[in-house]
Amino acid sequence: MCGISGIWERNGCSLQDLKRWASAMTQTLSHRGPDDSGVWLSEQASIAFGQRRLAIIDLSPTGHQPMVSANGQYAITFNGEIYNYRELRAELERCGVRFRGHSDTEVIVEGFAQWGVKSTITRLNGMFAIAAWDAGEHQLFLARDRMGEKPLYWAIFDGLVLFGSELKALHAHPGWKRSLNRGAIAAFLRHSYLPGPFTIYEGVYKLPPAGFIKISSGGAPEVGSYWDLAGVITQGQRNTLRADEEGLVDELEALLHDAVSRRMIADVPLGAFLSGGYDSSTIVALMQKASLRPVRTFTISFENPAFDEAKHAEAVARHLGTDHTTFPVSGADALDVVPKLAEMYDEPFADPSQIPTHVLSALTRRRVTVALSGDGGDELFSGYDGYQWTESVWRPTTKMPPALRRLVASGIRAVPPSTYNSIARYVPYFRRVSRVGQKAHRLAQIFSESSIDSVYYQVVSRHQNPDNLVKGSQEVRTACWGQNLEGILPDPVDRMRYRDMCTYLPDDILTKVDRASMAVALEVRVPLLDHRLVEWVWKLPSLQNARARRPKHLLRRVLARHVPDHLVERPKMGFAVPLADWLRGPLRNWAEDLMNEACLRADDVFDVEGIRALWANFLSGDDERHFLIWNILMFQAWHRRWSDASVADTATRPLATLLN
Repeated sequence: MCGISGIWERNGCSLQDLKRWASAMTQTLSHRGPDDSGVWLSEQASIAFGQRRLAIIDLSPTGHQPMVSANGQYAITFNGEIYNYRELRAELERCGVRFRGHSDTEVIVEGFAQWGVKSTITRLNGMFAIAAWDAGEHQLFLARDRMGEKPLYWAIFDGLVLFGSELKALHAHPGWKRSLNRGAIAAFLRHSYLPGPFTIYEGVYKLPPAGFIKISSGGAPEVGSYWDLAGVITQGQRNTLRADEEGLVDELEALLHDAVSRRMIADVPLGAFLSGGYDSSTIVALMQKASLRPVRTFTISFENPAFDEAKHAEAVARHLGTDHTTFPVSGADALDVVPKLAEMYDEPFADPSQIPTHVLSALTRRRVTVALSGDGGDELFSGYDGYQWTESVWRPTTKMPPALRRLVASGIRAVPPSTYNSIARYVPYFRRVSRVGQKAHRLAQIFSESSIDSVYYQVVSRHQNPDNLVKGSQEVRTACWGQNLEGILPDPVDRMRYRDMCTYLPDDILTKVDRASMAVALEVRVPLLDHRLVEWVWKLPSLQNARARRPKHLLRRVLARHVPDHLVERPKMGFAVPLADWLRGPLRNWAEDLMNEACLRADDVFDVEGIRALWANFLSGDDERHFLIWNILMFQAWHRRWSDASVADTATRPLATLLN
């Protein structure tokens, strides 16, 4: 695992400038790779690669990057891990290739020399972001893993090509140009993350999952992909699995066992995150099955029992016999992360679970260098509550004529949320629904939609009309939301899963895990996103993936072979924090500082009156908008840190100076 960066001055520049800029860009990523640093230059081509290394496999100098192929034609800088590199190495050795070391990087670059760049990329099973230079053809290639585990940003400013694992690397080049993408800001307010391929800046892009770019000396870049999830789904629906349920459980366990075992290969200490839920418990159970000694597992415990999963994780750990550590975390420990977020996520990011994820990563890094996680299980196996909730709410409305639905929606909206909430106070406590007014208006929005797909889009939105809050914006939207998928995915839950795999998974979940862990140089591996498993799951009939809408049915069948049901059967909790309480309490001064009227007017990004009204309503008790408030605060903290180096940086001041 590493941080990579690069420059191609297609109009030419001096070797001295090239080296200085490449070194500066690479240095910004030192947190991702504390073990080694390297820069490779080609004066003839005016291109430079940089790399900061976190040594995981082949800790010797033969794993140093950037690396050049034995024939001198290809150079590579690579971030990630390749889990089938041993098989590829053996195949290359049969072709006559002689290796100098034992790293997966050398296998990739010699693969380029033997098979070509794209052909090699398609053979890789792993998580990766790769840049390759073909000196013979004078071409630069960029590639990213299939599910988007490892990030890669890129931009072209006239003749200058820049790329890096994080935006801060691109910032370090003097040719960097910053212009806010207001449409992307609006999308951020809706989703709490920036949907790819867009970034916070105009003309700067995230390489999509499975993205593959070829850039030549002249002309526009050729942007494409080497693997296509929609194509995988189409093929899977044409070739559904025919085994009975017991046979499917056997196949799934075999695939999971292989995916987990491959991700346990490391020359450094290794462990796993364990929450005690289905996904992480399955990963840990299969790790323990593959290990000759107790696996190291880690969780954090919170003072507030409403957010604490530690006792569940400890019960699973005892049953499996792992070497388990629970790190107690206070509210102050979690709050101390907040001022670091703008630096850690160098574009706006506002999933509140970013806080406990970083705390867990930092504490885990004290014991191990690599940790396996259970991310991806909800998208693969229909685990999100929103899938079932959306379908259950939408199904009855289809029996109502559209005109009647609109009439009902208008009637619900005619009564303010505060009135519903006031009436609800007279309902007995054990029958009372919290925030009934806000939920009633959300239901009215659903009644107004024309399809279950548009309903789900509203369900996953933090704000329905973000253009109203961002000056001069026209919200950007990822292509997958515009696709007509009913032909290949008649099941609406399958369509929700597909869209989450294309957007929420890479742009929220995997972004969060990458930044939170790599900020402390912890490599996190995700077995459930092995592309072979993803392809297998999309061959399942919908009934088998979520039998009678029982979330994660087949995965739970696998887990039941290793862990009793009573240890994991409980309502889904997630990695939550008491955000609303924090914003009204210990974080209030920090929030007020970021959203004061003068600051908002000077930035000239948001509708000031609209933002101030949201904040005032929230302080008065409107709990429905605290996630939107957090989105705005995360943008403001980011903007203060990155828009102008001369601005006083309260976003990174000790939080104690801003607390009540």
